[in-house]
Amino acid sequence: MASSSSAATEAEKQPPLDPSEGRELKSWQVLVFSICFYGFMAQMRPGESFITPYLLRDKNFTKQQVTNEITPVLSYSYLAVLVPVFLITDYLRYKPVLVLQSLSYMSVWLLLLFGHTVLHMQFMEFFYSVTMAARIAYSSYIFSLVHPARYQRVAGYSRAAVLLGVFTSSVLGQTLVSVGRISFTTLNYISLGFLAFSLLLTLFLKRPKRSLFFNRSMPVDPATVPSELDHMAPGDPGKPAGGRLKLTLLAAWQHSVLARMLSELVSSLRLPQLRFWSIWWVFNSAGYYLIVYYVHILWNVVNPTKDSSVVYNGGADAASTLLGAITSFAAGFLKIRWTLWSKLVVACVTVTQAGLIYLMYSTTNIWVCYTTFVLFRGAYQFLVPIATFQIASSLSKELCALVFGVNTFLATVLKTMITVIVSDKRGLGLPVHTQFRTYFGYFVVLSVVYFLGAVLVDLRHWRQGHHQPLPLAQEMINPVEEKATQVLTMQDGDLASTPPPEEIAWTSGSATCEQSPPPEEKA
Repeated sequence: MASSSSAATEAEKQPPLDPSEGRELKSWQVLVFSICFYGFMAQMRPGESFITPYLLRDKNFTKQQVTNEITPVLSYSYLAVLVPVFLITDYLRYKPVLVLQSLSYMSVWLLLLFGHTVLHMQFMEFFYSVTMAARIAYSSYIFSLVHPARYQRVAGYSRAAVLLGVFTSSVLGQTLVSVGRISFTTLNYISLGFLAFSLLLTLFLKRPKRSLFFNRSMPVDPATVPSELDHMAPGDPGKPAGGRLKLTLLAAWQHSVLARMLSELVSSLRLPQLRFWSIWWVFNSAGYYLIVYYVHILWNVVNPTKDSSVVYNGGADAASTLLGAITSFAAGFLKIRWTLWSKLVVACVTVTQAGLIYLMYSTTNIWVCYTTFVLFRGAYQFLVPIATFQIASSLSKELCALVFGVNTFLATVLKTMITVIVSDKRGLGLPVHTQFRTYFGYFVVLSVVYFLGAVLVDLRHWRQGHHQPLPLAQEMINPVEEKATQVLTMQDGDLASTPPPEEIAWTSGSATCEQSPPPEEKA
């Protein structure tokens, strides 16, 4: 009896639950659901895997036109719009760029359906490049609305939603073609319908009040931690936050925020692991996307059937997406001393990719071609989260954004240069089989360089003899710079525990250091 009376007394002493906490939780759940639902629906383009056979068969373009005149425009226009879209995404606070992305997707499919000339298809590639550059808006948008403590969970939810959307879209497209036996034209109309619905969804998305560079003076949450930029260029403490004028492009440069970040970036390049993984990002990403851009043309050459029901491009894309997700997840459990073994691991993966490319272009069996592409993508996706963590673990979130942005830009420049020389009709204008032979040589050269680097690292290690190993999570930090790097990491909170991105595009803010989806590969 006494115990029950004591329990009742303790219950009375407990403060009542704050109803505002319940409303905040419900509001957060609704926000995350709406963001993830939009991310899922934006990937529903079941006709994307079949664009190349649609151009070659339904639109009657030649292989030479598609290979040497239409597809190269994607690399050129992506390079041209990448930086401007990045800047306006931050300046306009994301949502307008999400609307622009949806409108560009609709333009792509309208041109596919109603365009008839090479020029029309080149404009189609231009609008597709805008959608690729605008993917920064989604990956950054979600982190501008939630508290930093929830970044990791939101990153996982949004990544899962996007991957599920890509997988569902590919499976749906393949099912409609193989089982439903619908035409590629009808499939593109279905894709246009999904895109119109996703455009409608963007109009109801909440617009953030802050962004990384140009709208930092309007905090979305009073508990939000100050960013590295706030330390670099603090506002006038005598003015209230709400009364500060928004930074313009000129004012941002006058405050030297980006200049100071670039200076810190140059200093960070002293870290050998940061240099190595950035080099991998630039060279291997360029080669990877060249394969992805042209593999659908190769499939049509290997399997030039007129029966659309036996074209399994959607199945191959779905399988590669699934395998990429699995290998990315598995990479998080690989615990080795990356300062010692990173070059050897990268060399082994790269030489495997070279062998897969060789099988891709040398086989006459379409199923071998499909399988090697799936494995090729899985191998690349395996290294992406490892590279992301190795780069991000010693940088603040703003420097993390800048490093990934610079790496992506340099990869795009390299990819464009190769396209001009190898693919464009104004260059060598090589047929697709010869292009893949060139890309095979490209990956072989990278493998040799990585193997030589691994040998040099091993020789240096054994020459120095036994040394005390560093913790696995800090393998990229050398003993001299460990203390300075720890200071940067402490300034950035829990950045070291943030999950890595999958096939990251030019992204901004803390979103850059999160796991984000790749630019979906052009069919």
